[in-house]
Amino acid sequence: MKPSILPSVEKTHSERSSMTNRFPLQRGALVALGLSVLILSGCNRSEQPQASANKAVEAPAGKGAAGAHEAEAKHDEDKVLKLKPEEMQSAGIKVETLAEQEVSEQVTLTATIRPNEDRIAHVAPRVAGRIVKVNANLGDPVRAGQTLAVLDSLDVGEAHSAYLQAVTQHAVAKADFERAEKLHADQIIAQKDHLRAHAEYEKSKAALRAAEDKLRMLGVNPAPAADGKAVSTFPITTPFAGTVIEKHAILGELAQPDKQLFTVADLSNLWIEANLFEKDLARVKVGSDATVTVAAYPDEVFRGKLTYIAAVVDKETRTVQARVEVANRDGRLKPEMFATAAISTTGTGGKAARAKALVLPNEAVVLMQGQPTVFIEAHGGFEPRAIEAGEKLRGRVVVKNGLSAGDKVVTAGTYALKARVLKSQIGDEH
Repeated sequence: MKPSILPSVEKTHSERSSMTNRFPLQRGALVALGLSVLILSGCNRSEQPQASANKAVEAPAGKGAAGAHEAEAKHDEDKVLKLKPEEMQSAGIKVETLAEQEVSEQVTLTATIRPNEDRIAHVAPRVAGRIVKVNANLGDPVRAGQTLAVLDSLDVGEAHSAYLQAVTQHAVAKADFERAEKLHADQIIAQKDHLRAHAEYEKSKAALRAAEDKLRMLGVNPAPAADGKAVSTFPITTPFAGTVIEKHAILGELAQPDKQLFTVADLSNLWIEANLFEKDLARVKVGSDATVTVAAYPDEVFRGKLTYIAAVVDKETRTVQARVEVANRDGRLKPEMFATAAISTTGTGGKAARAKALVLPNEAVVLMQGQPTVFIEAHGGFEPRAIEAGEKLRGRVVVKNGLSAGDKVVTAGTYALKARVLKSQIGDEH
């Protein structure tokens, strides 16, 4: 009879059941441990791509910053103009090391150009008359005594008629007196007749002088009759040489003594009027040297002197009116132009105050995009640098900002370098 294996199977099953029943806690711990491992592994998988992504982002960022520095360095190198020695020589380039120099201290004021009021004339007739001729136009240069217009006046005609009558009466009285003198000398006429002739002669002389004076007061010089007729026309003349800056004379209109026909100004000497702040009153005095610049001629300086400081302060602006007189022989300065006046300050002992400053020749500074610019020698070439320009002093300009002592600055040939910069910019655009 074959032995049965069923009890063994049953025994094994029962042993497993009893083992399972004996370690219920260990089984639960195993399950929990398995779940934790699964969760942690999942978390590690999710963080790893994020970290990789972060590394991927950081890497290009670092590379981009380095690229930006490289691009900036390349941009600075692009600004540098590198010239060969023969090119520098042909362009006439000269380089000087910038150093502080002693210059006169100045008070800089915004000003307006005005005509010299001591040399300006408002020309008007002394008597009413109709304008029959106009000889001068606006802007014309005129000489002293030149006729600007001709007027026809009834009052002048009457005055000239009276003058001609006085001339005739004087001639008759003179002839009578001369005849009476001869007759009296020959004792032909009585003394009283001689005296009467003398009185009439003196009376005619007085009447003639009065007629002449009246014509002169009307602005007309006494003159003989034209074709036996009284003259009613008279000229309007300028008292001194100058320029016609205003004209109101129109042919055929009636001119009146209270209305000017022309304004003539001598523009060879002009007034530069400015407002001086209270804080600067003690720094300047009448007679101080001054320089004037205008936008029309940025590279030129016009020299003059401070000739007037007002005695009162404007209560609204808290400034004092000041005046600089400047010669204008070539006529380039125009009234009503805006100007900048730099007045030399007064130091101890009445002498001009002086200070240290960085100064460049005017030709070293050029305008690039509306900004004063110089070229400095750097990085094996020449590099443009914007500056803040100050006062102009006898062909030189004070540098307020943008440069420092020791910089090597191009003082000649600057315009050649500017042309090269503009040419390179045009090439880049195309």
